[in-house]
Amino acid sequence: MSRFSEYKDKNVLITGGLGFIGSNLAIRLAGLGAEVTLVDSMIPQYGGNLFNISDIKDKIHVNFSDVRDEYSINHLVRDTDYLFNLAGQVSHIDSMLDPLTDLEINSKSQLSILEACRKSKSDMCIIFTSTRQVYGIPAYLPVDEKHPLNPTDVNGINKISGERYHMLYSRIYGIRCVVLRLTNTYGPRQLVKHNRQGFMGWFVRQIVRGEKVHIFGDGKQLRDLNFVDDVVDALLAAGSNDKAYGEVFNLGSGKPISLKDLVELMIRIYRKGSYELVSFPEEKKQIDIGSVYADFSKIKKTLEWSPKVSLDEGLKKTFEFYQKYGQYYW
Repeated sequence: MSRFSEYKDKNVLITGGLGFIGSNLAIRLAGLGAEVTLVDSMIPQYGGNLFNISDIKDKIHVNFSDVRDEYSINHLVRDTDYLFNLAGQVSHIDSMLDPLTDLEINSKSQLSILEACRKSKSDMCIIFTSTRQVYGIPAYLPVDEKHPLNPTDVNGINKISGERYHMLYSRIYGIRCVVLRLTNTYGPRQLVKHNRQGFMGWFVRQIVRGEKVHIFGDGKQLRDLNFVDDVVDALLAAGSNDKAYGEVFNLGSGKPISLKDLVELMIRIYRKGSYELVSFPEEKKQIDIGSVYADFSKIKKTLEWSPKVSLDEGLKKTFEFYQKYGQYYW
């Protein structure tokens, strides 16, 4: 039996499905023989891109809808076997500039989705993507799932509420829910039009386009990174293993790297590029968390997941993708 064969012929719904992680997940699920439906609002700054699914557009269904639309969600969750709940406002800066929109998407809408699932009375599994940002400034490293939650921005607070809603509905109503706290994900199909959804896509864009990379502060901040294929593996593992239900898991790399060393590695791999250290903009300085990287031993032990793609290999694949298809992403 092939890995993740349990998804074959199953009805799978992916919110945020035209975005970075959602589209990569959809491609994998289509290859596994699942019946895949993508939901995406196509709000320009959030990363939905039809080119992301150009290779599988005839194998999946797309519904242009907003997770804030309760009537649409009530209809879409019917007869669903797996719901990968990826839709969200992920920009930490934007959450501070427009906190009420972040509240609607990352908190209120999550409750609406869960209510729709409860009313549907189907035996579905829900995999919800959260963020390591919920930990805030680390009290210790690496951060494990028992680390205090003390976010530095509105996005982190609303993501915590989304997590808690999923765990509550799992405990009270028996809905099979899993929460994955993602770290810095990178790879093909990532939004690179602006730098408000993390540094990684923006660094790739600047290097490919011959622009100087600006690193805030001294560049010694440590991060761990996961290639998107490994994140897709984690999502599929979470949905297909009974041991995951009702649990929260960190993802991570086990190999944290400083931003300065990361950019120097990217420049070596791409064989061109430059960078400079610059002062933190005030709006970013206020919510910066310093060095942070995760302990992912829980998911490794429970679901036998660990990242397989090395940073060098992942960066090479990422650069190759944007060299070839950058016109669809700039």
